[in-house]
Amino acid sequence: MNTREVRLFSAIAASAVVGVGAVVVAATEPVHSAAGSTMQTGVTETAATPPTEPAVGRAAPVLTGPAPLPTEEQGLPGG
Repeated sequence: MNTREVRLFSAIAASAVVGVGAVVVAATEPVHSAAGSTMQTGVTETAATPPTEPAVGRAAPVLTGPAPLPTEEQGLPGG
């Protein structure tokens, strides 16, 4: 056998080993079904009255008016 045939045989054998391994893992994994699950998928309800007004009042900006330009962007003095 020449090296090309050996490489081809090695690639086929490695692929077969990986494929058999994947089948074994898939066959031995436990099956998780929705019927055997303990997870609950209901809606959580709380018996409380909603507040009559928002907790935060009206938003107001801290700074008002135009902001001054940085000194490097102000332009030439006297201009």
